[in-house]
Amino acid sequence: MHRRILASVFLVFIGGFACQQPSQTTNNSAIAPAADATGKAAPPPLFEGMGHHARAITTDSPQAQAYFNQGLTWAYAFNHDEAIRSFVEAARLDPDCAMAWWGVALCNGPHINNPVMTPAQSKRAWDALQKALALRDKASYPESRLIDALARRYAENPPADRRALDEAYAEAMKAVYEMDVNDADIATLYAESLMDLQPWDLWERGAPKGRTPEVLAALEQALKINPRHPGAAHLYIHAVEASPHPEKANAAADVLRTLVPISGHLVHMPSHIDVQTGRWALAADQNEAAIKADAAYRKLSPRQGFYAVYMAHNHHFLAFAAMMGGRSKVALAAARDMVAGVPPDFLREQPQFVDPYMMIVFDVLKRFGRWDDILREPAPSEKLPISRAMHHFARGLAYAAKGEIDRATSEQETFRASVRKIPSDALMAINPAHKVLAVADHMLAGEIAFRKGDIDEAVRQLHESIRVEDTLLYMEPPEWIQPVRHTLGAVLMHAKRYSEAEQVYREDLANWPENAWSLFGLAKALRAQGKSAEADQVERRFKAAWARADVQIGSSCLCVPAH
Repeated sequence: MHRRILASVFLVFIGGFACQQPSQTTNNSAIAPAADATGKAAPPPLFEGMGHHARAITTDSPQAQAYFNQGLTWAYAFNHDEAIRSFVEAARLDPDCAMAWWGVALCNGPHINNPVMTPAQSKRAWDALQKALALRDKASYPESRLIDALARRYAENPPADRRALDEAYAEAMKAVYEMDVNDADIATLYAESLMDLQPWDLWERGAPKGRTPEVLAALEQALKINPRHPGAAHLYIHAVEASPHPEKANAAADVLRTLVPISGHLVHMPSHIDVQTGRWALAADQNEAAIKADAAYRKLSPRQGFYAVYMAHNHHFLAFAAMMGGRSKVALAAARDMVAGVPPDFLREQPQFVDPYMMIVFDVLKRFGRWDDILREPAPSEKLPISRAMHHFARGLAYAAKGEIDRATSEQETFRASVRKIPSDALMAINPAHKVLAVADHMLAGEIAFRKGDIDEAVRQLHESIRVEDTLLYMEPPEWIQPVRHTLGAVLMHAKRYSEAEQVYREDLANWPENAWSLFGLAKALRAQGKSAEADQVERRFKAAWARADVQIGSSCLCVPAH
């Protein structure tokens, strides 16, 4: 299976502006206790739907233990702000509880989706660590080992480059793990310390990179001890999703579907494996469930902090999965909800970080051939140059599909002029913006050439678009959300170059298993070559993949007429 390569750059999680945001994972307003009606600080709730994960700690307070368990589960779910609130409450309930302050210090640190700490986070982590160290003698031996390891992660005056601190923490956690390889929590925390050293950079050309083998070994050990461990299941999905065998995480994905139902992010996580293994309908269902979980959580905790961007990611992923399954209404609603859900302060203060994701509505409209709707869609703000450029790309594609070549060419010129204004170092998630925009440039040129009747030039341009697309670094959803092979295959089918089209569709199905658009094209290409038996088999697969679609198609790309 073709795999795009991961990058060792400061990147985004979870495929969205979420992780490209500068490190602001926690702030005082996000983690401070809420006030009740009297103005007094109100404790966080003990949420329903947290699952049953627990780690016994040194405390005489059952309530402190309950809040610690909740904090640890939220930490495993990457809701670090909520985790801190729970850990702080545990410390309030038991002032002698060292592990409560360990949790606060842990969750103020870096993680794979936000690997840089702000000065405020560094101070909070350091202060919490000092409280944990002061209580260390009251902790059990394993707890003291975890506290000592965490002490290697922070400094009172940390250097600008904290690599040495993160490496020291990973080595300390390795020693803790090696003393007790049968502790699933310790195995998970050790694996995470290693993943933080190479966030989203675990595989290269299908081979494990750096310390990935140690990550896999620790997580597989944790899951052997406890197959329902929320942290190990979560991290294992991230560890193998870009590997040649994402199906290795099928069991972990199935566990997470209902393990912690209040955590939208954990409910969502199985879809990272679903889309890599061709379970598109399940991926969409999982993100719809995640969105419902987020809505329930939001009612109970209105201060989401950084976690709000994980919520937007679920809408983005739903749009992606629904597009592949032909569910235009679901995809468009998810896209509009994602745009509407971007925090206003992001748009106002840091537009460059949300810019690449504000074009998702155009992606959905062009996927489903909604050309007039594209032309009616308002232009994005001038503060969003990437989205504005993609607005002109979409308009160019719409005009070309409508046969209005002069207008398409005019939009193409405006698109290229807009691209030239974008800084050369601009990013779209983890990929250079100009590389992603080059995919668009060649695709639009190919569509215009096709509409002019120059099939050879259209095929050449689309092949070049695919060449660039194939070099994009791995991210989910991908930065180029509609595979160009869908367009090339359709053009080749229109030109009656059926064997070439067959090859293109097979390549795309290797990249995106069981995606309905290429199954449709492959069935047509096989039938056109007289391969009726295989065509019948592929057509049955297409019908299964298209079972919930709300549109009919005659081509694998609606920018090319039905053949």
